[in-house]
Amino acid sequence: MRAKEMEELRQLQKKSLEILLMFKEFCDRHHLLFYFCGGCCIGTLRHKGFIPWDDDIDVFMPRKDYERLRKLWRQEMDPKKYAYCRSNKKRFYRSLLTAISDEQTTFIKERQKDLNIQHGVRLEILPLDGCPDSRFKRKLQIIWALIYQIYMNQEAPTSKGKALEMVGRIMLAVCPGWKRRYKVARFAEKQMSKYPIEQCSKITELCARYQYMVNEYPKEAFDHAVYKEFEGHMMPIPAGYDTYLHMAFGDYMQMPPESEQMPKHEAVFVDLEHGYRRYKGKYYCRKDEA
Repeated sequence: MRAKEMEELRQLQKKSLEILLMFKEFCDRHHLLFYFCGGCCIGTLRHKGFIPWDDDIDVFMPRKDYERLRKLWRQEMDPKKYAYCRSNKKRFYRSLLTAISDEQTTFIKERQKDLNIQHGVRLEILPLDGCPDSRFKRKLQIIWALIYQIYMNQEAPTSKGKALEMVGRIMLAVCPGWKRRYKVARFAEKQMSKYPIEQCSKITELCARYQYMVNEYPKEAFDHAVYKEFEGHMMPIPAGYDTYLHMAFGDYMQMPPESEQMPKHEAVFVDLEHGYRRYKGKYYCRKDEA
């Protein structure tokens, strides 16, 4: 990346850090457990901060805390400043997870530019669920997770083979309309998340791509958080971070090839000083793309 692009990315990282610190204060106050996952967890250990080319913050929350967050956030936080974003029967996000959006900023993703949703800089939250010991129940759990994914994203998976893609297209065809699909997705979510972590020996991440969905982590890896330095602050990562990261990413301390050192999200437009609403019709929900 050029020097200008690197500086713009660094400013985005600083804004993301602001959101993170606010989120951490909220979770600490309410005794909600969360920890870094993915790139942020790797960045903490390898760089003591952001991976230089990373453009967002992702965290895990155990399902119980994940659901408590929704209720508590809506009770206390000002949605005009930090909005809680999760698909519901009235609003479609094309996303499996929850996000906290800074409403005084703009970060429009290519994947969501056709949607009239919150387009601020976001912190994304992924739930962790219990993994049943029964192989049959585990296979059913993954099937429910795939159903949830297809209907919550309203698109057939294209990275898991032609057969599953065709099944996904048929599922969408026989259940048209967002409200119907959301109803089925919510039922699927309840089925896939019905195994309490406390009663299981393993943990899984179901609101993710299939390659991560099939992982079964020892429960002890996520039993509690440990704190490591991240951008000058002490931040939580899973207690068994080495086990988790090796299972999910392999040799995570090894730097990837330079060709892969690029931001993972395709941003249509970014403005860290102004809210996204002024850009409706220009950078998102454009009439010529409707």
